[in-house]
Amino acid sequence: MADKNDIPVVINGRIYNLSGYEDTDYLQEVANYMNSKIAECKAADGFRRLNPEYQNILLAINIADDYFKVKNETGQLAAKDDEKEKQIYDLRHEVIETQIKYESSMRLVEEYKEQVNALQRKIIQLEAEKTRQ
Repeated sequence: MADKNDIPVVINGRIYNLSGYEDTDYLQEVANYMNSKIAECKAADGFRRLNPEYQNILLAINIADDYFKVKNETGQLAAKDDEKEKQIYDLRHEVIETQIKYESSMRLVEEYKEQVNALQRKIIQLEAEKTRQ
């Protein structure tokens, strides 16, 4: 198991210690995300006039909104990935079918060549017999 990391970060002007099994760069990225969401909310008209409880709820709603948008996008990408996997499977199946048909056709071509060669030999034999008569 990975070691637990502790890192001091600044969120909204205050220092907090973040802990987690993720690397310190990731933990700093989380803190940066929080700062950007806080700045985004503070830039909205009327945010500062709200009491701190409503500000925190609005911040949480914005973060939840980001989460659900990414979750939805991930679901759509997974569905597209599944569809592409199905298309790849279908194309591979089609390639195999085409290859089987090709090989079968090539066997027929070889059989026909053999038949043509046999018929040509027969023609030569018959012409030779005809000239002997």
